[in-house]
Parts: sequence; C-alpha cells; structure tokens
Amino acid sequence: MAKINKIVKNNQISEGAEEKSPGFFQKLFAWVIIPLLFVVAILLVIAQFTNTNVFEKASEVLPFDKKDASPSNTKEIDEEILLLKAEIKEKDAEIEKLQRELDDAIAEKENQIAIQKDLRRKIEELESGKLETRKDLKEIVKTYENMSAKAVAPIIAELGDEQALEILSNMKPDKLSQVLAKMEPKDAARYTELLAAKKTMEPES
Repeated sequence: MAKINKIVKNNQISEGAEEKSPGFFQKLFAWVIIPLLFVVAILLVIAQFTNTNVFEKASEVLPFDKKDASPSNTKEIDEEILLLKAEIKEKDAEIEKLQRELDDAIAEKENQIAIQKDLRRKIEELESGKLETRKDLKEIVKTYENMSAKAVAPIIAELGDEQALEILSNMKPDKLSQVLAKMEPKDAARYTELLAAKKTMEPES
C-alpha cells in the first residue's frame, strides 16, 4: 500500500512539473526579447552621452531607395514645376488676349449698331422732311393752279430753273399748257425741254 502511494505521489509531482514547464513564447521572451531590449537601452544611453544621432546611423545601415531623395531628382521636380508655371502663365496671357479681342468685337458691334441707329434716324428725318416738302410743294402748286395762267407765267419765269421745274412738273397738264402758252416763246421752249429731260430721268413707276 505504501508502495502504491509513493507511485501516485511521484506521478503527481511529474504532472506538476510538466504543467510548470515554460512554453516556447516564454522562452523566446526570456532569452531573446529581454536581452535585445536591454542592449537597445544600453545603446541609447551611450548615444545620449556621445551625442550620436541614432536615426542617422540607422539610416546608413538600413536599406532604402536613395534615388528618391537625391538632389538631382529634386532639381528635376523644381524644373517641372517651373515649366508648369510657365505654361499656366502662357495660358493666362492667351485668355487675356482672347478676352480683349472679344471686348473689341463687342465694342465694334455696339459702335456699328449706334451708327446704324443714327443713320436710320437721319433717314427718317429726311423722309419726314421730304414729306413736309412735298406737302408744301403741293400747296404752292395748288395756289398757282388757282391763279390765272397770265399771272403765273411771269412769276415762273423769274424763279430758278429747279424751283420752276418742280412747280411746272406738278401742275395738271391743262394748267401747264395754259401757263406755257402765256410765257415768252424762248422761255416756254426752254421749260418744255427741261420738263422732257426731267421726265426721261425719272424712274418709271
């Protein structure tokens, strides 16, 4: 019986020893990480006293692409920026030029519109004046037609050719023949010739 108890006790001790045996991560932490942290701490303390930049030393040891930080690459970037700025400036100048041309075209168009309006106004004034002149002329002609041909003939002969033709050409045919008959033959012949030439020059209606 005592022998059996001893065997059971030995089994329990061995099981307890197996349970208490450290695992892989515990061994890794104890034998690798802790000593490594200790060495790093010592190095940092030494670097502090020797005024050594640990990060610069690490950059010399650790691999990295030096091409990205090279002065030549920085110069290329600066040159590209300058080219882009020059291109932007050129585009701005072109836009300003086109804007000036557009403004000039608008101003020219507005000027042309103003000129057209002024001409149209003048034409309307002339047309209005022409109507008034014709109205006055008709009144004058009517006055002469109401007078006797004997009284009208010497008056017409004293007028200028242009005014005389305007009056004679607007008279009724029978009244015109009466007035010409009362004129001096040379005056009647001259006005007859002028009236014929005027009628030839007038456009056909």
